[in-house]
Amino acid sequence: MSADIPLNINIKEPRWDQSTFSGRANHFFTVTDPRNILLSDAKLENARKIVHDYRLGIVAPGLTEDELWRAKYIYDSAFHPDTGEKMVLIGRMSAQVPMNMTITGCMMTFYRTTPAVLFWQWINQSFNAVVNYTNRSGDAPITVSQLGTAYVSATTGAVATALGLNALAKRVSPLIGRFVPFAAVASANCINIPLMRQREIKCGIPVTDEDGNRVGESSKAAQQAITQVVISRILMAAPGMAIPPFIMNTLEKRAFLKRYPWLSAPIQVGLVGVCLVFATPLCCALFPQKSSMAVSRLEPALQAQIRENSPGLERVYFNKGL
Repeated sequence: MSADIPLNINIKEPRWDQSTFSGRANHFFTVTDPRNILLSDAKLENARKIVHDYRLGIVAPGLTEDELWRAKYIYDSAFHPDTGEKMVLIGRMSAQVPMNMTITGCMMTFYRTTPAVLFWQWINQSFNAVVNYTNRSGDAPITVSQLGTAYVSATTGAVATALGLNALAKRVSPLIGRFVPFAAVASANCINIPLMRQREIKCGIPVTDEDGNRVGESSKAAQQAITQVVISRILMAAPGMAIPPFIMNTLEKRAFLKRYPWLSAPIQVGLVGVCLVFATPLCCALFPQKSSMAVSRLEPALQAQIRENSPGLERVYFNKGL
């Protein structure tokens, strides 16, 4: 490929067509690639330099288009799209598979006793709090009080759900009991994500026209963004928490695991990992990252502002977050 790449490649947008599910899936398979968490700070900074230079019309000698896209995806994997700040390592989407497979696998292995439920639900919600904050939409700051409220509320909700369902599950088959962690995770997502992003609901998130020109902030857009994220997060957890219980329930009746019970946790973690490798990018791809909304569905005041300043605008666009 020629090193003289054109200067009109739109690296503000993903490489693949985001109007199709397959295009979004290709994009998120790249974004969630766990190998990105192994990249050094030097490689991350080099990728940022390549991207920023290209946006200014500066192309390093010998740079190919494939190398430019690789740098763009390395940059996107580590830096927030709205603030430009480097994201916390475990909060990056590339850390989702290794972190979630470990935490989820352990939640599903050690779910029978109250101390184990308390510990692993606390670990999971601590991780979720970091992820939700790291991948929030917009550039508005969130206070320590808001972070604490979201964290405590989600952890309490998850633990209460898990302990309550565990008590009920003792009256039913062991297989049904294995689905208690999933119910706890689903309920916690419904609490944690809206609370962690409550400032977006109160103050709105940036909305733009199709060319990226900011036209205001909208709470309605924030509500749509957060709803989409909650749905995708619950569905993302579903395969890893719904398929392994059937497999483990069968395996634990066999002589092999009865003889080597210590292998239960590693096998469970591995099964969850296989599911998450596919579920994470595919569920992230359910909704476009650059979400949109008709101007007519926005707040009346914002509608009036847009009609005054951009009379022909029919739809606005916003980053829904992850």
